[in-house]
Parts: sequence; structure tokens; C-alpha cells
Amino acid sequence: MLIVTAGLPGAGKSTIAEVVGNRIGAPVVSVDPIESAILRAGIDSDQPTGLAAYLVAETIAEAVLSGGGSVIVDAVNAVEPAREQWVKLAARQQTPIKFLEVICSDAELHRERLASRGRRLAHIAEPTWHAVEQSLDEWEPWTGPTGAVPRITLDSVQALGVNVDQALAFLQN
Repeated sequence: MLIVTAGLPGAGKSTIAEVVGNRIGAPVVSVDPIESAILRAGIDSDQPTGLAAYLVAETIAEAVLSGGGSVIVDAVNAVEPAREQWVKLAARQQTPIKFLEVICSDAELHRERLASRGRRLAHIAEPTWHAVEQSLDEWEPWTGPTGAVPRITLDSVQALGVNVDQALAFLQN
């Protein structure tokens, strides 16, 4: 199965993806560390490093799926073309796909989490609250091919265990 996260920076996607991945034995392919590595290699930040990171993540995910495994892709996936990339991958691999959309309905909590996180990605600055607000303005509705893909929305104001249990139940159905 291809499991794809979606949500704003700092919403809790990576944490949920890591715990779910550990529980089901699926690797997590995260776009941000890939982009950091691309930048570390000396590719200029004015190049489309974000797009490159999504394409590298897709290649890794496809290799896992080709080998018969499940994989979780951890990425913002704010726009329809980004989400559609994963739908096309699942179709090519003839594998089920499900989205885990992660939100944080408490803006103050979201802001606090964002300010306190330290992912140690040397070549990517932590997004500011202003950047998160801009991302929210750019967020596209779930339409087209991704509108028909099974999706659960998890609110990270709930306890991590609650969200993980909800995600696991969703993935088993």
C-alpha cells in the first residue's frame, strides 16, 4: 500500500508517519531530508529543489512498492499536482493508496510546535509561522483524481496515540 501524508509544516505529519510506519513495518520516505541532501550536494537553492525532492521520494517509494512492500510518503502535498503524483504512482504499481491528512485545529498550539521543533536539517530553515500561513493560503482543495482517494483527516490536537490508532484503523479498512 502507498500511504501519503498531507498537511502544513508543523502540523504533526512526520510524527504520525513515523509511529504508523514503525507499527506496520513500512519505511517512511520524507521529502524534507531529501531536499536538505540535495542542497548539501551543492545544488543552488534557486533551483527547483523541492520538486526534485518530491521526484526522488517518488523514485524511492516506487522501488519499495515494486519490491512488494508498503511505504509512507511524508510531505506537505498542498497542491493537487503534488497529490496527483502519488495517485499516478499507485496506478502504475497497481497498489492501493490512502492519504493521511494531518491538521492542527489550534493555531496557537501549531505555532508553539513550529517554534519549538528542531529537525536538524542543516540546509533547510525551519518554516516560520508566516510561511505556514502563506502555505494555508495556497492550499488547494481535494479535487480531481485525489478527491476520490480514501483520506482521513487527523487533528494533532488529539493525543498522538489517538491519531495513530485512527490512522491504523483507517489503513486496515
